[in-house]
Amino acid sequence: MPSIARVFRLLVSSLLIASGPPLAAQNLGNGKDINEVCAACHGKLGEGGKRGEYPRLAGQRAAYLEEQLRSYRARKRINIPMFPYTQERELPDEDIRDISAYLSSIKLSTKYPQFKDTDDAYTRLLAMQQVMIIPRVEGDTENGKMIYQKSCATCHGKTGMGRGKFPMLVGQYTSYLARQMNAYLKGERPHDEDGATGILNSLQEKDIQDTLAYLTLIQERD
Repeated sequence: MPSIARVFRLLVSSLLIASGPPLAAQNLGNGKDINEVCAACHGKLGEGGKRGEYPRLAGQRAAYLEEQLRSYRARKRINIPMFPYTQERELPDEDIRDISAYLSSIKLSTKYPQFKDTDDAYTRLLAMQQVMIIPRVEGDTENGKMIYQKSCATCHGKTGMGRGKFPMLVGQYTSYLARQMNAYLKGERPHDEDGATGILNSLQEKDIQDTLAYLTLIQERD
């Protein structure tokens, strides 16, 4: 009769074989280097720029970032400023994994730091660069909460932090979210498999505004 230890080793081996090869490791150092190019538009810390003309990438779901970069590269998602940076020779799969993992690892606070009297201006500046608070927008946040939790939370999470390949919404520029929603409604970007009869198409303009207002309300206060 085989020993318990042998049975255990065989079981572990079979599980490893069944699970397939391990996922490729991400090189955050390489991701940081790549971000030097991205920073021109999206900011050194992935905080975005020009009040939402360029979206926040910091803390975004890595799986979502990977998917979008591959869509840019395959020209499934068209964005002229991204064109020269997402060609095959400029952005291979390894670099896509690395930059996505790096940006996802960046944490931006939603609370202003406490400074000491001895902190110099440069120290204060660096600390403030790591803070990102989206201004509140007008809207019925109770209605927005009801709509979000009923129609959006299943994919984007109850707190708006995203799930799997579905992106984080909370902490993103309201103007950018509104612009993307408009693109979905026009059919310029796919939102869900139901297309013209999908979730967004069932909402009134006021409902969308209320949902955006709710997202600014539930930013984490760490």
